[in-house]
Amino acid sequence: MSEAETIGKGTWIDKLAFELLEREKSIGRNLELIRVESGLGASGVPHIGSLGDAVRAYGVKLALENFGYKSELIAYSDDLDGLRKIPEGFPESLQEHIAKPVSLIPDPFGCHESYGMHMSSILLDGLDKVGIKYEFRRAIDTYKQGLLKDQIHTILQNSSKIGDKISELVGQDKFQKYLPYFPVCANCSKLYTAESTEYLSDEKKVIYNCHDAEIGSNMVKGCGHHGEANISKDLGKLAWKVEFAARWAAFDIRFEAYGKDIMDSVKVNDWVADEILNYPHPHHVKYEMFLDKGGKKISKSLGNVITAQKWLEFGDPKSILLLLYKRITGARELGFEDIPSLMAEYNELEDIYFGKIKVDNQAKLTKSKGLYEYVNLLNPPKESSIHVNYRLLIELSKIFKEDRTQRVMKKLLDYGVLKNPQPEIEKMIELAGNYADEFDQQEKIEIGLDDSAKKALGLLSTALDAQEEPEDIQNTIYQIAKSNDVQPREFFKILYQIILGTTRGPKIGPFITDIGRKKVAKTISEYI
Repeated sequence: MSEAETIGKGTWIDKLAFELLEREKSIGRNLELIRVESGLGASGVPHIGSLGDAVRAYGVKLALENFGYKSELIAYSDDLDGLRKIPEGFPESLQEHIAKPVSLIPDPFGCHESYGMHMSSILLDGLDKVGIKYEFRRAIDTYKQGLLKDQIHTILQNSSKIGDKISELVGQDKFQKYLPYFPVCANCSKLYTAESTEYLSDEKKVIYNCHDAEIGSNMVKGCGHHGEANISKDLGKLAWKVEFAARWAAFDIRFEAYGKDIMDSVKVNDWVADEILNYPHPHHVKYEMFLDKGGKKISKSLGNVITAQKWLEFGDPKSILLLLYKRITGARELGFEDIPSLMAEYNELEDIYFGKIKVDNQAKLTKSKGLYEYVNLLNPPKESSIHVNYRLLIELSKIFKEDRTQRVMKKLLDYGVLKNPQPEIEKMIELAGNYADEFDQQEKIEIGLDDSAKKALGLLSTALDAQEEPEDIQNTIYQIAKSNDVQPREFFKILYQIILGTTRGPKIGPFITDIGRKKVAKTISEYI
């Protein structure tokens, strides 16, 4: 690929930002400030997928700035959303608050002004920890300050047309009967039970009835109140099918990614923005959801949530950014067991970036360097960091429980992995130690083995598992390889892959002695 054909840094992020710019130019919009948005759900515990939405939007912001445009990320918390169900691990006392806006529910843990702010803060903390800069906006403030009042008015004036279009586009006929706006009931403070039936345009008021409503899979009791609410003064919110459009128009949003689970809502919102609000909808990209290793969508209700905070106990911020910037399309199974390979992949990218690993394919080289720069938020270091194999640190951490940092560091010096103690490696040892304590087994790596290699591994496993310890494990490995027509160099490489998930490492004889002969024998036997 020639330089002329490369867009920006050569990644999908640059391509997306370029497409966005081309579209904006064709529409003829002002490009003085290009806002991108990420919506934060505040009713459940934010997981790595929630974080991904904002991190990727920030990537687009960086790409736009790299192209010479001013850009900012709006992180919008939907903290007027009604509580649909109690997340796992939260107190049952929240049951009395079902259907109330999460910003009006007390924080059950007493550390924030509301349940909604508690949830938002978890995500914001994750963004802060990985270095994402954003402008935070809350739904409750947005509505209280009347920032959407013009859009709400226009939407409600056109509610009949919108209800018919929703039915046509996604087959939902609810909004042919009710208005796409939920006031907070003045009597019981519930949101989704208060359904609007009429809009008094001149007075800017909705007439509503608070009655039983199905929320998720639960039937929630309404209080029977019949009332009216002023869209400028009383608290309420637009339905999701139209709210994005109102926000886009009010905040002048030019880009927002979305998960495929809200595809129907985005389809309707695009139409509402274009046809009702006369605001060309933002450029989009659709992404797949993260799945757990069993193929289920990661969500708090399933109890398989992976938060940024938990991830950062085992991996550094770069591992999260690499996970999220590698690609955007395609569903991915995700687990904490992915952390070692991501840590190793980052080191490889850094070696490519600084020319320590040669890449002949120019397109791959450009893309790898670009990815490295985005993982460093377009502020890459001036020189390479010191690399120590993360799986090596995990294995050493399993051996040393007491005085772990000092003892693992000493082994790294003994092996010749490091020439001098390095403060930056101490943090890595701490992360690897946390991983070793929490997860007993590493994920089995697929290795292509022929019959000779399998036979040699079987003999080595037997030798290591024997009562008598081989006098010289290094020499034993060498002799087993030679006598079974396996190149010793290739055999050592196979052993590094089995034990460390990499093709090289410290001198393997002493390393096997440190880990434990019988433990290594058991690991090897799983590959025969």
